[in-house]
Amino acid sequence: MSKVKEEIIYHGRILDLSNEVHCMPNNRESGFEIISHPGGAAALPVLDDGRLLLIRQFRPAAQDYIYEIPAGRLEVGEDAATCVERELEEEVGYRPQQLKSLGYVYSSIGFCNEKIYLFIATELQQTQTAHEPDEFIEPLIVTLSEALEMISSGTITDAKTQISLLRYAMLDRDK
Repeated sequence: MSKVKEEIIYHGRILDLSNEVHCMPNNRESGFEIISHPGGAAALPVLDDGRLLLIRQFRPAAQDYIYEIPAGRLEVGEDAATCVERELEEEVGYRPQQLKSLGYVYSSIGFCNEKIYLFIATELQQTQTAHEPDEFIEPLIVTLSEALEMISSGTITDAKTQISLLRYAMLDRDK
């Protein structure tokens, strides 16, 4: 199982698209279109009173506002914790004193290698936001029960956010 051939057909600012040929477990070769992405990091901010800080952000790919947790793309050579600390400050104006890993997820492994590292952010110190010109972000403070209901009702459709909330709920239940 290995990559036999790769032809990059598009090189972009945040992703590359390649035609690849791989040797499969049965020793046959198969072709794939693969998106390569540098990966990202996301955090579920937990306020001192236990409530959660989500964001409502306009996402052009969905052509809608999406409820999610703060997240961002890894810069070259950047570790996931540094990335998520930067994104929390930029998007919601908080600097975490504690980060706890919730593992990682692949966003859409059928055609993309993006790996998103997930964290719980606690002991938050308020700072200033620094939104990018193309970011339209509104904060939303909810309880864990309210967030889980938002998943159940279809209000939270973002996968990294659903997984983070469910993993956090499982941690909370195990206490």
